[in-house]
Amino acid sequence: MKKISFLLLFIYALNANVLQEAIDKAPSGSTLKLYSGVYSGSITINKPLNIIGVEAGVIIDGGGVGNVVNIKSSNVTLNNLTIQNSGPLMYSLDSGIMIEKAKNINIINCKILDSLYGLNIYMMQDSTIKENFISSKDYDIGLRGDALKIWHSHNNLISHNTITKTRDITLNQSHNNIFTNNNITNSRFALNVAHSNNTLIEQNSFRYNSVSLMMMMSEDSKIRNNSILSSNGAAGIGIILQGGSTVFDSNTLRYNAKAIYIDSNPNEQEIKRFITNNDISYNKEAMGFHMTIRQNKIANNIFEGNIDDIVKGTAGYKTMLNEVEYNYWDRYAGFDKNRDNIGDKSFLIYQYADRLWHYNNKVKFFYGSPIMSMLNFLAQVAPFIEPTLLLEDSKPLVEKLKD
Repeated sequence: MKKISFLLLFIYALNANVLQEAIDKAPSGSTLKLYSGVYSGSITINKPLNIIGVEAGVIIDGGGVGNVVNIKSSNVTLNNLTIQNSGPLMYSLDSGIMIEKAKNINIINCKILDSLYGLNIYMMQDSTIKENFISSKDYDIGLRGDALKIWHSHNNLISHNTITKTRDITLNQSHNNIFTNNNITNSRFALNVAHSNNTLIEQNSFRYNSVSLMMMMSEDSKIRNNSILSSNGAAGIGIILQGGSTVFDSNTLRYNAKAIYIDSNPNEQEIKRFITNNDISYNKEAMGFHMTIRQNKIANNIFEGNIDDIVKGTAGYKTMLNEVEYNYWDRYAGFDKNRDNIGDKSFLIYQYADRLWHYNNKVKFFYGSPIMSMLNFLAQVAPFIEPTLLLEDSKPLVEKLKD
C-alpha cells in the first residue's frame, strides 16, 4: 500500500476545514503527519488512513460540539494525538472518538480529554486500543459518559490504557475481547461486561471505583491476576458476578466494602464460578451472596482480616453443590496433628445473631457495636436459635502458603 506523507506544519489556531480538507484529499492508505498545533475537530475519516503526531502537542479540538473524530472506515490508525473537547450532550453520545462498522482500527498513545464519552464503538472488530489516557468532562460521576462504550464488537485488544474520572467502561454483546494491563480509577463501574462471551480480563489495576467489575450473563469469562482495591463508599464492591460462567483466579481484593458479590441463577445445574488462588483480605465482607450459595468452586484462597468472610443477604434458600477446600481462613481454630497444613476438622461458617443485620438494614446501625459482639459471642457459645450453615471448607489450610 503506497504511503504519501502530507505535512501540515505549525497550525496553532483553530482553523476549520484544514485537517478535514487534507483527509479528503489524501489517497486511501496514506499517512498524514501532524506537527505541534491545534487542529479543528469534528473530522470524519471514511477511508483507510493513518494520522500520526510526529511531536508532542498535536491537538484535535472538537470545539464543544458533537464528536471530535468520526471513524467510518476500516484500516485507520490514530497515533500520538490529543483529542479533546467533545460536545456535552448525553442523548447524542458526544464522544472524543466515534467508531462505526470497522475493522483493523488502531488507537495508540492518544490523550482523550474533556470528552463526554471517550470512545463510542459500534461493530468494531480485530482492532487495538492501547497506551491511551482517557478522562471525561468535569461533571458529577453520574453525568459523565463512558470511557469506552463498546457494542457488538469482537476480537479486540484493549491494553495499557490509563482511565480516570469517567463513568463506566461498557462491553455489551461483544465477544472474544482481551482487556489487559489497564489502570482504571475514580469511576463508577470500572468495567461492566454484559452478554459478552469469552472475555479475558488480566493484569489490570482497579482502584477507587464504586464497582470495579460487573459481570452479567457472560459465559466463559476469565479474570486473572488483577488488583482490585479500595472500592468507594459504604457499598463499594470489588466484583459482581451475576449469571454466566467465570474463572476468577489469582486476583488481589483488599479494602472493599464487599470484595465479591454473587447473585446465582436459580436454573444453574453445574459449577459456574471457579474462585481460586485469590487474596481476599481486609474487606468488610469477603464474599456476599444474594440468595442461594450454589454452583461455586472456592479453593486455595486467602481469607484474612475481613470483618465477615461469608454473608448471605436473603433468608432461606439452600446451599447447593459447592466445592470448598484448601482455603486459608484466619478464623480457623482447629488442629493439624499430622502437620500436613490441613486442618483435622472442617471449617464451618455459620450465621448466628448477625443474621439480623444481614437481613434488616435498620439493625446495621448497631453493626460492630459491643451489644452485637456480645450477642454473636453468646450465640456461638450457647445458640438459642439454630444457626444457619453457610459454607463448609472440608480441607482448610492451617497456615498460608508462601509464594
